[in-house]
Amino acid sequence: MAVYSCQNLNGAVVTVFGGTGFIGSRVVAKLLEAGARVKVATRNTQSAYFLRVSGGVGQVVPVFCAYRTEADISSVIEGSDMVVNCTGILYEKHGNQFSHVHTDLPLWIGQAASRFGLSRFVHISALAVDRAASEYAVTKMSGERAAQMTFPNVTVLRPSVVFGPSDSFFNKFAGLARFLPMPLFGGGKTKFQPVYVEDVASAVVAALGKSDAMGKVYELGGPEVIDFKGIYGKLEQFTGLRVCTVCVPWWVARIQAFFMGLLPVPPLTNDQITSLQTDSVVSKDALGLEALGVTPTAMDTVLPDYLGRYNYAV
Repeated sequence: MAVYSCQNLNGAVVTVFGGTGFIGSRVVAKLLEAGARVKVATRNTQSAYFLRVSGGVGQVVPVFCAYRTEADISSVIEGSDMVVNCTGILYEKHGNQFSHVHTDLPLWIGQAASRFGLSRFVHISALAVDRAASEYAVTKMSGERAAQMTFPNVTVLRPSVVFGPSDSFFNKFAGLARFLPMPLFGGGKTKFQPVYVEDVASAVVAALGKSDAMGKVYELGGPEVIDFKGIYGKLEQFTGLRVCTVCVPWWVARIQAFFMGLLPVPPLTNDQITSLQTDSVVSKDALGLEALGVTPTAMDTVLPDYLGRYNYAV
């Protein structure tokens, strides 16, 4: 396999799993800017066609992947130089299980990457999975270990809550705040360190090219640590909405989450309540964005661009 640097990914064949998602699509765009040729693994190849506008003719190739077996994963990775895993789910529905998406897939990707002699494997995990008790976190942590076991030089990125124009965090809260009082779960003391999606994508590209990033774990957070009260304050500031809040004890939140979890697209689940009981903040001595040459972007420079659409008074 050819060896590529961060400054020269031109011509590298990079397979991206989860490339049509919120984070994955931005990873693909950054790879195209760097000159890579990108194979996007997807169950529906038509769903990846929108990515083609970001690159030159033939630079993006949607490749069908059933995501069911190691053979499915292996067939897509064959012929690649590098691989990026952006897959993940927030809740279990319709046969999508945490253990399969978060643990089996990284295991199979690592096995195939080793077998075909790929030079790089970047795996996107999540912040605090090493200390949270939710099934989401436990399976994410198992996925990290599986990737490290099968491909020891894997680079693991653990982002905090990721924000950007099509996020499901600030957008969800802004939509709900128009009609409902916003919950302060457990008093609203859980802390987050939101990180801009473009910074996460830049970190992926940097990790693919930095030889000293191989085998390391990076925790990705923005420049600001914030709790639920702070998040709702941002909503008021940039939407013009008056956000009413109500304190919700954890036990009440679990009752609410039980019924919400029955919906086709649950806004809240019991497993998410468990996750929310652990802060999502970069550890004191952890490697972060700066170690990858990425300067964290402040929320206030990005949020006004897309939260302003919720201000119907303008």
